[in-house]
Amino acid sequence: MTEKLYYKDAYLREFSAVIEEMDGQRILLDRTAFYPEGGGQGADHGELELPGGRKVTVIDVQEEGEKIWHVIREPLTSPGRNSEASDNAGEVPNRESEASDTAVEVPNRGNKVTGRIDWNRRFDHMQQHSGEHIVSGMICRRFHCDNVGFHLGEDSVTIDFNTVISFGQALEIEEEANAYIREDHPFEVLWPSAGELETLEYRSKKELTGAVRIARFPGADCCACCGTHVSGSAQVGLVKFLSAGRFHDGTRLELLCGKRAVDFLSVNFRENKASAVLLSSKEDQTSDHVKKLIEENLRLKTELSDVQERLFRMRAEGLREKGDVLLTGGGMNAVQARIQADLIADVCSGTAAVFAEKEEGYNYAVIRKDGEISDLIKVLNQELEGRGGGRNGFAQGSVAAGKEKIEAFFGARGFFISGNI
Repeated sequence: MTEKLYYKDAYLREFSAVIEEMDGQRILLDRTAFYPEGGGQGADHGELELPGGRKVTVIDVQEEGEKIWHVIREPLTSPGRNSEASDNAGEVPNRESEASDTAVEVPNRGNKVTGRIDWNRRFDHMQQHSGEHIVSGMICRRFHCDNVGFHLGEDSVTIDFNTVISFGQALEIEEEANAYIREDHPFEVLWPSAGELETLEYRSKKELTGAVRIARFPGADCCACCGTHVSGSAQVGLVKFLSAGRFHDGTRLELLCGKRAVDFLSVNFRENKASAVLLSSKEDQTSDHVKKLIEENLRLKTELSDVQERLFRMRAEGLREKGDVLLTGGGMNAVQARIQADLIADVCSGTAAVFAEKEEGYNYAVIRKDGEISDLIKVLNQELEGRGGGRNGFAQGSVAAGKEKIEAFFGARGFFISGNI
């Protein structure tokens, strides 16, 4: 059974222990301050310093029954070495068998090691987990619901509730939680007896028996929990909800706590301040200015669309009864090229081909109202380095060829070569 030092002191960053077992790149210690993955919280990372000063990186920690295994990045066995030697406590390594210059001494059972926690990762997890408890306790009490899911991700925390909660309601809880955090309430751990557990009001996703660890922030939350937490609510710093969305029949909330929330708000402040400068606006009025810009942009787009339609119709009218027509040039995208070709095809009494210049080559739209153009498009794609197609008298695509080659291709087929777009 591994002694869980993180329950005795969640702020313990360095500890000594003895190797009990080794299995490939997994090490079992008699005691550990590394928290194993569980309860929605990720495993601690860090390092183990082995006999002789060699350090290995702990990249995962998993609990199996009463054992806590430390998964390390570096292999313990060295090339050409009998790996069974690591299982024989006290056996002197055979240096002659270590032919490689990179060979290292493999630790044995009974060797002492020093463990060091990646404190930034651990404290971040403590802030996220404690903040989640505070808001979840308040939400469950206010909405008479259950927390049915919790995940502490690398970027944010998600919490699932079996009731509908609006983002506005979540922000009200956020304000209440931050007031509680500023008051710096102590964090408490209880190990109630079976009788005490029956009378204790606490949150749990399932019915529990035996020794149950209760994590409590008085006045905010009381919950069965196996994770690590801060010593007082003030160390959470602050909480910030990012979103509230429907999840099954309830709601999924996205949350940031502590430094994650500070970093998020700092980025948003910086971006808002830069936007205010660009808008010549006060920082608390940027959204109003953006709204006005969007409305003005929509108005201008509508006006531009009307002007373009009149221009397209005038251009088409100038090609009335010209027969087969080619129009080339810039200032038009693929959609506009199709619209122009369609308007020309209505009046030219032939095939309308519109080639709109782009960064490399041309987009094209070819339309004939009363005939088939598939043979023309096939040859067009071959000779003008194009790709595309269509049916029922319409085709669109793009070519890599230049203007002169395009005009030569259509001129050879009797098309009227119009001026530039």
